[in-house]
Amino acid sequence: MNDASLKRTPLFGLTQQLKARFTGFGGWEMPVQFSGITKEHEAVRNSAGMFDISHMGKFILQGKNLISQLQRLVPSDLSRLQPGQAQYSVLLNPQAGIIDDIIFYYQGKDSSEVERGIMIVNAATTDKDKTWLLENLNIKEIQANKIDPQKIDAQKIELLDLSPDKVLLAVQGPKATNILQQFVSTDLTPIKAFGHLETEVLGKPGFLARTGYTGEDGFEVMVDPDLGTELWQKLLDAGVTPCGLGARDTLRLEAAMALYGQDIDDLTTPLEAGLGWLVHLDTKNDFIGRSVLEQQKAKGLERKIVGLQMQGRNIARHDYPVLSAGELIGKVTSGTLSPTLGYPVALAYVSANLAKVGQSLEVQIRNKTYPAIVIKRPFYRSKSRVSK
Repeated sequence: MNDASLKRTPLFGLTQQLKARFTGFGGWEMPVQFSGITKEHEAVRNSAGMFDISHMGKFILQGKNLISQLQRLVPSDLSRLQPGQAQYSVLLNPQAGIIDDIIFYYQGKDSSEVERGIMIVNAATTDKDKTWLLENLNIKEIQANKIDPQKIDAQKIELLDLSPDKVLLAVQGPKATNILQQFVSTDLTPIKAFGHLETEVLGKPGFLARTGYTGEDGFEVMVDPDLGTELWQKLLDAGVTPCGLGARDTLRLEAAMALYGQDIDDLTTPLEAGLGWLVHLDTKNDFIGRSVLEQQKAKGLERKIVGLQMQGRNIARHDYPVLSAGELIGKVTSGTLSPTLGYPVALAYVSANLAKVGQSLEVQIRNKTYPAIVIKRPFYRSKSRVSK
C-alpha cells in the first residue's frame, strides 16, 4: 500500500528493505508481516522476535504531585509503585468506559521532590489521550527536550510528548533477553516483569522495560531514531526474527490481552472486560468513574468478556453474533486460529449468566451457527515469563 496520509516510523525504510507487507493501523503505515504470520508467531514462542512499535504514543510526565494527580484518572492505586516499577491500567471516562489502556512507568522522585514517569499509550488514541490529560490534570505541555527541575511549578505537571521523536522496539521470546543483553551495559537478569530502567544501549542512552504484548518474556526498548536503526540491524544480525502486526495480534490473543477498539472501548468498563485486577476499590483514592464501578461491583455485571473455543475449524471473527438456544446473547470481539494451540479461539462479550467456563454457546458465521465452549483465559501461558 502507499497512502500518503499515513505516518511512517523511523524504521520504515529498514522494514521496507526486508520486503514487509504493509497495512494502515491507527494512522500509521505498519508492517503486517515479513516471512509470514505463523513463522513469525512461532519465532516469538520458541526463540526471539522483534516488532517496530514506534507508532505508540510516548509521554514523559513530571511534577511534584504527579502520582496524586494521575491517581484521579485511573482505577489502579499508583501509590503502590516503587521507582523502577510499572502499572498496566486504563484511563476512564465518567461512565467508567475505557478511554485507553496504558502502561505507566514510575521512575521515582529527585532531590527536589519532582516525580517522573513515562506513559505509553495506543497509537490511534495518542491525541485523544493527550487531550484528556491536558483537560483533567493541572498540566502544561512543553516543547523542550529536557525539563529543568528548578523551574517546575509545584502545582503543575509537565507533559513532554516524545511520540514522534523516539523509536520503540519490542524484543520478545524465551531467548530475547539473552540476545538483547549483548547490546546493553546493565545486567538484565534481575529485572522483574514490569520492571524498567534507564541504561546504555550500544553505548548510548536508552530506556528498557520488561513488558510486552505477546505473552512471552522480553523487553520494550525506547531510544533515539539513529540508535533504534542501529539496534534493529544488530538484532537482525543476531538472528532475531522481524515480526509484523499480524503475529502481534495472534500472540496477544493467545495470551488473552485486550486490543483497544475491539475488546475494550469507551463503552466498556474494566470489570466487564475482565480487568478487575487493576481496579483497586479497596483504597480511599477517588477517581473518575469510581461510582459506576462500585455499583457494578455491588449489583453484578450484565455482561462479561469470555474466552471461546470453537468446536471445529471455523473461526469466530470480530462482530460475529454469539447465541444461546437461538437467542442473541453477545458478540465476538477478536478471534483467530491459534498457531500454538492448533484450534480457533476468540474473545466475546456475553450475558453474565452464560459466562461460566464450560458453557456451550453458538457463533453465527454467514447465516449458520457453529458450536463453541467458554474456556479459561488466557488460552496460552508461557513457561518462560518472569514474575513481578
